[in-house]
Amino acid sequence: MEPYPAKSSRELSLKDALKSFAELEKSKKMKWVSGRIMSIRGQGAIVFITLNDGTAHFQGLLKKDILGEEKLNFWNEVVDIGDFVELYGTFFATGRGEKTIEAKDWHMLSKSLRPLPEKWHGLQDVEERFRKRYLDILMDPKVRELFIKKEKFWDATRNFLKKEKFLEVETPTLEITTGGAEARPFHTHHNDFDIDVYLRISVGELWQKRLLTAGFPRVFEIGRVYRNEGSSPEHTQEFTNMEFYAGYMDYLEGINFTERMIKEVAKETFGTLEFKIRERNLDLSKKWERISYAETIKKIFGLDVLTASETEMKNKLDELGVKYEGENKERLTDSLWKHCRKQIMGPAWVMDAPKLVSPLSKAKPENPLLTERVQLLLAGAEMTNGFSELNDPLDQADRFEAQKKLIEGGDKEAMMPDAEFVEALEYGMPPAFGFAYGERLFAFLADKPLRETQLFPLMRPIKE
Repeated sequence: MEPYPAKSSRELSLKDALKSFAELEKSKKMKWVSGRIMSIRGQGAIVFITLNDGTAHFQGLLKKDILGEEKLNFWNEVVDIGDFVELYGTFFATGRGEKTIEAKDWHMLSKSLRPLPEKWHGLQDVEERFRKRYLDILMDPKVRELFIKKEKFWDATRNFLKKEKFLEVETPTLEITTGGAEARPFHTHHNDFDIDVYLRISVGELWQKRLLTAGFPRVFEIGRVYRNEGSSPEHTQEFTNMEFYAGYMDYLEGINFTERMIKEVAKETFGTLEFKIRERNLDLSKKWERISYAETIKKIFGLDVLTASETEMKNKLDELGVKYEGENKERLTDSLWKHCRKQIMGPAWVMDAPKLVSPLSKAKPENPLLTERVQLLLAGAEMTNGFSELNDPLDQADRFEAQKKLIEGGDKEAMMPDAEFVEALEYGMPPAFGFAYGERLFAFLADKPLRETQLFPLMRPIKE
């Protein structure tokens, strides 16, 4: 018997077999079904097996007086748990009501050369689970369900935005300058053009805003993002994000719009708005608080980041025992905020971030030190980022110049200036609200570390 045939005779999936079982049983029609053997019970004249084809589990029965002694003996000699097989037979229910196919013939579809993990314990080592995710999913229904929910999460996001008349677009993942976030990028070399390029750190923010200039009123993209930074339960170097840009919408209207969006996506994905995150209860159906970035830091730490000196900020961080990277005011402000936000459960909208840490946000007319920026906090972590987009080309050029000085001072996370984007703004971009969230939001709602929600997280290679 060929152990790895190219063709299968399968006529219906196991899910379809379950759905049409009554008709199949009544008609006594012979059908081919197939799947991986997950269990074998019995040896000799009668063998029960459990098949799994990815759509459902189904019981199979092989009997010597039906198959013949030679075929059943061959089965007992060569077939193991983990093998893919196909059975040809009729359908009936056992005395216990178990829906079953009684085999009249069988073929091997793919011979397994390694044994599957033990059924009741599966893969226990975290590293091994991530490295052999295919076995983790196969042996643990909860892991499988997690990734089905993740697909629902992105489907619900896409469907909501399309319903709201957003155009789905694709923007470059290789860039000459990285824009849209402050992060250390991965870089490589483009041989044909003989130039250095970077993997994007945002989902095409500066490209999508060019599309607003082009006349598209609402655009969005769901795609991969790359940041050459450290790992933590909330951070990985490669992940999926969504960003949208809506012309003629400001951040106050955007807050109401995105709150409605997140609630609908969460309900569609998980079937509830009540979650348990890090042993703390979170109810998305209750009123979402609105708090001030600078006022919250001042309230918790007694320091006004808008007027404090760099020395005062460093002294406060040292007093709190917080490690920080970079000693310019932008990095120190960000470090203070990150320590502060850990104490806020949410759901809460953090509003009016300082202009210093928001190089793409429109400044507040009544206080140019602040911006029309908003972020959602859940369980002490930022889940989203959004703001009234800066569309003043002169202001944008000045802010890029400030970022350039940070880079020259050794800041590896400062935003790279983009002269071509400023040129696009000079042609005119409508007032707009931009917004982003990603895998982190899904991971928090699922109460899992971010790597746990990725099918194949990056792993160090095994040393020979």
